[in-house]
Amino acid sequence: MTSRIAILGAGVMGETLLSAILSSGHPTADLVISEKRDDRAAELRESYGVEVTGNAAAAAGADVVLLVVKPQDVPSLLEEIAGSVRPGATVVSLAAGITIATMTAALPGGVAVVRAMPNTPALVGEGMFGISPGSSVSDEQLAAVVTLLESGGKVVVVDESRQDAVTAVSGSGPAYVFYLAEAMIAGGVEAGLDPGTARTLAAQTLVGAAKLLAESGDSAEELRRRVTSPNGTTHAAITTFDDRGVKDGLVAGVLACAARSAELSGPA
Repeated sequence: MTSRIAILGAGVMGETLLSAILSSGHPTADLVISEKRDDRAAELRESYGVEVTGNAAAAAGADVVLLVVKPQDVPSLLEEIAGSVRPGATVVSLAAGITIATMTAALPGGVAVVRAMPNTPALVGEGMFGISPGSSVSDEQLAAVVTLLESGGKVVVVDESRQDAVTAVSGSGPAYVFYLAEAMIAGGVEAGLDPGTARTLAAQTLVGAAKLLAESGDSAEELRRRVTSPNGTTHAAITTFDDRGVKDGLVAGVLACAARSAELSGPA
């Protein structure tokens, strides 16, 4: 197991990863997180029993350094820690749009870099991480990063050229699901349900359907077909969706998201 982990950034995602990594069995003594605010630092020490310090001090001596800050803060953070990250360490950015080239240029030689795209369900241990290793990342280093992030959900390894697609499907994907939930709840209310009941029905239906898709091995198309009896109730809904162009709109939205991600990231 990787011996020393530094999490730079104690926001919601940083704390989520801290909690998940600790829950996976990693020793508290081998975890450090950075936080500038004294009150927040005290809260983290009390809640998790970990070392809380500044960015450069946290990065020094770490085997894996997780950058969990806003994208606009990454360049200055990289500059701050460049003199502290040891050769042989792995630096992982979980900030959207930060390329391998950007990290490599800012860090000293001998430091391996990994680009990762998380999503918000990591907050409940069901995150999806798409990661892309730089050319200097060894199999052992990659395996260590995968193991760490799996504490918060599932991990897929993709070429960096596919990171915009990852962003479009899973990075922004939770918003699409919430958008669908909004519509399902609104429809339920209009059909006569109270809002609380409509929310419970929609939320559990989405949880169950997602679990079935993840575990059954069947395609989404096949699972949908099985629920859609000819001229039945589900058929009435799906036909209406098709008539209104819902599927085409969703596909177009995913592609628009990927295109915007590419614009924000710049050259890989």
